[in-house]
Amino acid sequence: MTPDATALAAMIRRKDITALEAVDDAIARAEAMQPKLNFLVTAMFEQARARARAGGLSGPFAGVPYLIKDMYDIAGVPTRWGARATEMAPLPAESSPQVKAFEATGLVLIGKSSLGEFGFLPTSEPLAFGPTRNPWDLSLSSGGSSGGAAAAVAAGVLPMADAADGGGSIRIPASACGLFGLKPSPSRLIGDQHTAGGLEVTAEHCISRSVRDSAALFAAMERVSADALLPPIGAVTGPSKRRLRVGHVIGSIGGRQPDAEVRAGVDSTARLLEQLGHTVEETTWPLDGAALNDDFFKFWMAGARDAVGLARLAINPKIVALASLALQSIGLFRDGIGRKPDQSMLEPFTLEMAGMAAHLPAGELENARARMRAYQKSYAGWFSSYDVILSPTLVQPSVPVGHIVGSMSVETLLTRIGEFADYTLIHNVARAPAMSVPLHWMTGGLPVGMQFAGREGDDRMLFELAYELEAARPWTNRRPRVFAGGSSV
Repeated sequence: MTPDATALAAMIRRKDITALEAVDDAIARAEAMQPKLNFLVTAMFEQARARARAGGLSGPFAGVPYLIKDMYDIAGVPTRWGARATEMAPLPAESSPQVKAFEATGLVLIGKSSLGEFGFLPTSEPLAFGPTRNPWDLSLSSGGSSGGAAAAVAAGVLPMADAADGGGSIRIPASACGLFGLKPSPSRLIGDQHTAGGLEVTAEHCISRSVRDSAALFAAMERVSADALLPPIGAVTGPSKRRLRVGHVIGSIGGRQPDAEVRAGVDSTARLLEQLGHTVEETTWPLDGAALNDDFFKFWMAGARDAVGLARLAINPKIVALASLALQSIGLFRDGIGRKPDQSMLEPFTLEMAGMAAHLPAGELENARARMRAYQKSYAGWFSSYDVILSPTLVQPSVPVGHIVGSMSVETLLTRIGEFADYTLIHNVARAPAMSVPLHWMTGGLPVGMQFAGREGDDRMLFELAYELEAARPWTNRRPRVFAGGSSV
């Protein structure tokens, strides 16, 4: 069995293996898997070896190798955001708060993982770097936008990797690649936007093979200062005896029915929950899903508009949608490129969204923001009847490489995105924690993730449930066809 991050850290503490040996092993696996999967944007191998060799590492993950999603700054290392236009951007002088916090846990950064252009799409196939492929089937997408992280972890390159979720970007690739991925409540972790009652939709965490790795990293990264918006939950180390009221949703937020195999997985998971003593009943989304999707897309367009410098956002930049963190990092598009971006610099999808945003009626973003606050209240009210909501993570297990790419029109992509990933963005709007758990495998071996969601602040409950599900239906020994440690299981 390949050790998870918790076990690897323990091996390093016991001196069974040195940090340098752990890092060298991960680098060797990365070099072997990169030509097959294309998950790595920027290698930091020599920096990683130097950090491991220097010694003095401390923290719960001292010496464990790690990848950072290429949307966060590392001092002296390019931040590309999956875009051609960032190729000539100046190197950051300082690392992002998230990166500093990761290094404080003892993690050793070996590189930066791939994402789609600015993380807009639920795949990781930017024109700048090419597609990241799924280790379970190389003809399929690894999901997105944290697809590089998921591909690397699923292939056994390292036990966990950084991910961020503004509309499903942790949960989508976790489902597609058979991994565990929890999107925290907003503002929970160091580096996330931190505004009480805001509309922050992006939260960072990780994609991992084991629940305990995700829970331990969450505890190490959690805000514990006096200004924390939510009471810290600390380390969650196992399941709870509490039995839950589970609402069971079948159709997607936009009214689509899931693939037959996905439906079979949800039904099987509902039966498992009942066997474990939880109460399960079918329910429906507590709001107009089509309206929510439409309003979310308006903020998505606004993010693209700002990114390409067609106009400045007319709203507080802390209240943006999918590309919220991008807007802080790519000011060169507003002020420094010297010409209007075109298709040699940015993908047609990004440019078309930006053009659409420029034609939004005056005040429409403010109106959409008001409606989103109403969606938050409707979602929170749902939990007067339920403790947790079960749904599929995705409409279908994955999509072929080339099916969702930024060279396509907005109309085509919105249709295809809805047919693939139409269960996740509601939780970003609702400020709710949600997780994808790998509980079902198709006859041909493809993983199917099940999504569980709570109300804002219910992160502990989700971790406790995840531990229980992991014990009842283990997944950590399953191996994809492309795996750095040998043949599949």
